[in-house]
Amino acid sequence: MIYKIYINQLKILAIIGILEKERLNSQSIIVDCEIQYKRDDSDFINYAEISDLIKNLLISKKYFLLEDALDEITKEIKGKFTTIKSIKLKLSKPEILPNCIVAVENFKKY
Repeated sequence: MIYKIYINQLKILAIIGILEKERLNSQSIIVDCEIQYKRDDSDFINYAEISDLIKNLLISKKYFLLEDALDEITKEIKGKFTTIKSIKLKLSKPEILPNCIVAVENFKKY
């Protein structure tokens, strides 16, 4: 059977970006994730583990580009959970520009 996991509006404080002010202070990052996977009787994907993995990578790696963060997080999730068929991951910065939320998203199908 094929299932989807959704992790929406995961809020993390992290250093990410290329601007000087982004390198000095943590900022709010919002993560949205959709994972499609095949579940056998004994296999399942623990969404708490995925949330923790995303959070730990964003905080520890201090990425310069959202794209680099997306690529590495996607790779790490797939490496840990081999039954994944696709991952859609979106990182948003709600406070970096006035009057808007900027975001970058990737999608990987396996």
